[in-house]
Amino acid sequence: MQRVTISLDDELATSFDRLIAARGYANRSEAVRDLIRQHLDREAQDHAPRGHCVASLSYVYNHHARDLAERLAGRQHAHHDLVVATMHVHLDHENCLETTVLQGSVGAVRQLAGSLTAEPGVRHGSLNLVAVEHADHHAHGGRTHRHMKPRY
Repeated sequence: MQRVTISLDDELATSFDRLIAARGYANRSEAVRDLIRQHLDREAQDHAPRGHCVASLSYVYNHHARDLAERLAGRQHAHHDLVVATMHVHLDHENCLETTVLQGSVGAVRQLAGSLTAEPGVRHGSLNLVAVEHADHHAHGGRTHRHMKPRY
């Protein structure tokens, strides 16, 4: 572990301390580490679209929109290699929230997320990507699988 010292003006330090308290961090170091990880992860995704990721895509849509639920499900089925799971929540009599967990290449995940949120009737789409790397490859009970770990 390395120690890094930074200087902050009083106003920035006060705002940062409020953020730390609101998010429940035990100290400034934990908060700074998380901010650095987030920034490095975002940079890796922006500059290495060939890498792998896990992601959550959330969007709201009107389930009364003509065939929209079927189009969304059809698009997910067409990309079953990227879609891990989808949770569907009824917000009110018209609106539904879906959160879909995705994994695969950054480019393919972004493309699928873009096509889902571009469907007419979909609102409030938000994609959260986490860059990953393959950690190890082994078998359990005769079945081989691969683990992934966050890059940062």
